[in-house]
Amino acid sequence: MFTTVSNIFKVADLRNKILFTLFVLLIYRIGAFIPVPGVNTELLKAAGQSGDNLFGLLNTFSGGALFNFSIFAIGIAPYITASIIVQLLSMDVIPKFAEWAKQGEEGKKKLAQITRYGTVILGLVQGTATAIGFNNMFGVEILSDASFADYIFVGIILTAGTAFLMWLGEQITERGIGNGISILIFAAIIAGIPGGIRVLYADLFGGAVDNMFLSVIKAVVIVLVVIAIVIGVIFVQQGIRKIPVQYAKRVVGRKMFGGQSTHIPMKVNGAGVIPVIFAISLLLFPTTIAQFAGGKLWATWIINNLQYDQPLGAVLYVLLIIGFTFFYTFVQINPVQMADQMKKNGGFITGIRPGKPTEKYLTKVLTRLTLAGAIFLAVISIFPVIFGGLAGLDRSIQLGGTSLLIVIGVALDTMKQIEGQLMKRHYKGFINK
Repeated sequence: MFTTVSNIFKVADLRNKILFTLFVLLIYRIGAFIPVPGVNTELLKAAGQSGDNLFGLLNTFSGGALFNFSIFAIGIAPYITASIIVQLLSMDVIPKFAEWAKQGEEGKKKLAQITRYGTVILGLVQGTATAIGFNNMFGVEILSDASFADYIFVGIILTAGTAFLMWLGEQITERGIGNGISILIFAAIIAGIPGGIRVLYADLFGGAVDNMFLSVIKAVVIVLVVIAIVIGVIFVQQGIRKIPVQYAKRVVGRKMFGGQSTHIPMKVNGAGVIPVIFAISLLLFPTTIAQFAGGKLWATWIINNLQYDQPLGAVLYVLLIIGFTFFYTFVQINPVQMADQMKKNGGFITGIRPGKPTEKYLTKVLTRLTLAGAIFLAVISIFPVIFGGLAGLDRSIQLGGTSLLIVIGVALDTMKQIEGQLMKRHYKGFINK
């Protein structure tokens, strides 16, 4: 690992990509502190710190931008929600979308454009709802004498911020290192670590001296839980099932091709941290929209019951993670297409006939691996919430498992991309010595 880090800045192209990514993240962090015009951020911060708020989870994934009510206050949640909707519609729900999904890069560009339009629409709805909700939910007016036009104005500014973040994420993906959206969420969580440590310290050691021994025990247990989560995430993220594949020899013109053995690497958690991000975004969306209704009974029920630390919200959170893990894995790894490609290229799995039997075998293996990965993601995400609730920790600390999961997963994926870039540039063939 340390050798890889030391070699990063020796390759000019890779160095430029990393510096570009860091520059984009710097812009992102600066934007997180630029407030929306006309908003009393001091009142908002005081109200948000004074009690149990509904948007602590979203604030974590915006790097504190929500409670600063900055231009990036709603983050990239609308983009993630739009991506989920477009991907679901691409599964033969809308024939045109399904057709584009099978057209390769050109089709992906069209779907990406639809996702951008959806992001703007959802951003305007969520941004306006956030402005209305924040102006009513704390009992203070952060927007003095606001009219509906003022709320729309704030919603447009927040939507512009989300669109800009979406563009920054795409720039990181194209010209930087890693998945741009994941990198932005990674940076937001990392930015919140110092504040989380301060809250944890105040939670544990801010009371009477008589409870010091108990506080020390809690601190040790929390450290051990964090270490266990880190080890577990790395272990599962690196887990791979190798399926051996044999390619038959075939003659094309005067040349003979094939005849080699290889394998298909199937990861235990092929979806990475994307299902967790999807689940969080989808779980937060109804509570955000419920702010439109003010104090109505149904809106209050949604706000009070669909939080991740409530029984119903926790169950939905787990089910969403498991469902999105299967969904995203089978979108990324399609057993039908994989079996067809193997058959066309003369490949077969030892002991399995090409075609339909191969498809069934790959589906069976992928389902078992995905089930294990999905359960792992769900346990890692919900266990700290249960543990934090039993220990009486602040809600921002209860989110630690999900945050760790995302941070470690994104770090591992980014490091693999960096290692791949280094290997490609330092590889020596049999001619070079």
